[in-house]
Amino acid sequence: MGKIVVLGLGAGDLNQMPLGIYNKLMNAKQVFLRTKEHPVVAELEKQGFTYESFDHIYEKNEQFDNVYEEISKQIIEKAEQNEIIYAVPGHPFIAERTVQLLLEQSKKDHIQIEIAGGQSFLDNMFQAVQIDPIEGCQIVDGTALSRVELQVRQHIIICQVYDSFIASEVKLTLMDILPDDYEVTIVTAAGSSEEQLKRVPLYELDRVTTLNNLTAVYIPPVTDETILYRDFGKLREVIAELRGPNGCPWDQKQTHHSLKRYLLEEAYEVLDAIDEEDDHHLAEELGDVLLQVMLHAQIGEDAGMFTVDDVVHSITEKMIRRHPHVFQAGNLNDENEVIKQWDEIKQQEKRESGEKESSILSGIPKSMPALYRASKLQKKAAKVGFDWNEVAPIWMKVQEEIAEFMNETKQNNAEKAQKEFGDVLFALVNLGRFYNIDPELALQSTNEKFYSRFKYIEETLEQRGLKFEEVDLEYLDEIWEEAKKQC
Repeated sequence: MGKIVVLGLGAGDLNQMPLGIYNKLMNAKQVFLRTKEHPVVAELEKQGFTYESFDHIYEKNEQFDNVYEEISKQIIEKAEQNEIIYAVPGHPFIAERTVQLLLEQSKKDHIQIEIAGGQSFLDNMFQAVQIDPIEGCQIVDGTALSRVELQVRQHIIICQVYDSFIASEVKLTLMDILPDDYEVTIVTAAGSSEEQLKRVPLYELDRVTTLNNLTAVYIPPVTDETILYRDFGKLREVIAELRGPNGCPWDQKQTHHSLKRYLLEEAYEVLDAIDEEDDHHLAEELGDVLLQVMLHAQIGEDAGMFTVDDVVHSITEKMIRRHPHVFQAGNLNDENEVIKQWDEIKQQEKRESGEKESSILSGIPKSMPALYRASKLQKKAAKVGFDWNEVAPIWMKVQEEIAEFMNETKQNNAEKAQKEFGDVLFALVNLGRFYNIDPELALQSTNEKFYSRFKYIEETLEQRGLKFEEVDLEYLDEIWEEAKKQC
């Protein structure tokens, strides 16, 4: 059985290396270094230290994951018959992906692994930037930095910022959540005689020339409340305070039912912002919708029923479950296949839960705008074959409903006329659906067109010094025809 002895070279100079580690390195027959770019290596070389390094692997691979996988693979191969020493910077269990890969692979290949520590760079790092990690500290890998994992209220140490390319990626990630001029500290060779600390605004992070394999970046905790306005946790705190004992009287008295109209209003304002193609306005209006979600979630939390965490869990779990072609194996060709799969999964969920629908048409909200609901009802009925396959019968149905409506109006039967008018609209929705026309959007477009043209009439009358009561319908209609040419 082969054996790999993994040694940590420590984080600083040779005089900081334990005597036991030093002796093992100097007396070993074969020593492999992940990289020779470490302060102690040059000092050991002066004392006759020989080794093989894997620096050449970095040069032929663009991705660090590929580098680490190839190094660990070669180490396993070299250790199959003999005992070898593999030395890494710092401590073998701190920011050392190759060691983790070796541990995983050794179980399959029955390779024995022995770990002998070396001083981690972290102790020196804490001392260099003078922080106590117990206050809350994140240590993350600069080569695989994820914005969603960062907690800006804590100390953040980003290690393995080897070069300007990685520094640039780190900078761009941080600039999504921090101001461009937020001060960060670049720490190189912490704890050694070559230790350097340089404080720079975030936007200059990738312009520093001292970046190397001993570089880490320190991000101090955010204390400026305005910077935290981008943080979801801060939003949650604000809503809780508004609803709390010392909060706002209006927010405190709200219920799920009292907020219903506000949610609807905010949703319509989002639609307006989309139509305006104003991204800034859209972001603002989406924030207003999110406010409604947060208020409902806080009301649920206050009542001990659910929290915003349950809301997030529910939608996250649903999206993953209903998109197996994305999060599991499989492939779909177009959006129609996606919709079909979505409906099938939804029906399967209902069967598994024992939920029974009273009708095929169940599940369409009654509070939905009438034209939208009509289209939804027709689409569900069409899925089981209750639909025309060609447009001619639909045109006949529209004409039939119009005739029935006209008949009731001639008889001055207001109640029946209203019902027949509803039938006319329902038939027109069916006609629009055949031509792939969204009835709600179509009517909204006409509403906006009417608004613009009528506003043109108002402006024209004002320019001419006239009022509506001073002109007749024929005069207004002439201006209307002018408006049609303008909008």
